[in-house]
Amino acid sequence: MKILKSKKALSPVVASIILIAVTVAVSIAVAAWMGALTFSFMAGTEQVRISYVTWPGDTQIDITVDNEGTAVVTLKRVYVNNVLILDANTNSTDASLDPGDSTPFSITSYTWAAGQTYEITVETAKNNKFSTVATPPG
Repeated sequence: MKILKSKKALSPVVASIILIAVTVAVSIAVAAWMGALTFSFMAGTEQVRISYVTWPGDTQIDITVDNEGTAVVTLKRVYVNNVLILDANTNSTDASLDPGDSTPFSITSYTWAAGQTYEITVETAKNNKFSTVATPPG
C-alpha cells in the first residue's frame, strides 16, 4: 500500500474561503438580530405609573397618571378592584400622554371605606394594564 505524504486534505486557499464565508454569514445574522432589537426600542414602550392617589370625599378618588415610557400612551379605562369605573368608549375620558407627561383623573360616584385597600388600574389603548394599591386614611 502506497502512502501519499505530499497531498493535503484542504488547500490553504479553500480553508481561507470557508472561514471568510462563515464569518460573513455570522456577521449578517448578528446584524439582522441587532436591527430587529433596535427597531423594537425605537418603536417605543408603554410604561405608566399611578404616582399619586388622594381621597378628597367619601365618593371620590383622585389619581395622577405618569407616562414613564418612550411612546405616546392613550389611557382608555380605569378600574378599582377590577371593576370598570371609567371607559373612554362611553365617557370620552381618554387622555393621550406624551413621554414624561402626567394627567389627573377623578373617579367619582365610587364609595370607599377608610382603611380598606384598593387596587387602582389604568388600561391603555394597547390593552396594557398598570396598577397600584392604595389605602384611604382612617
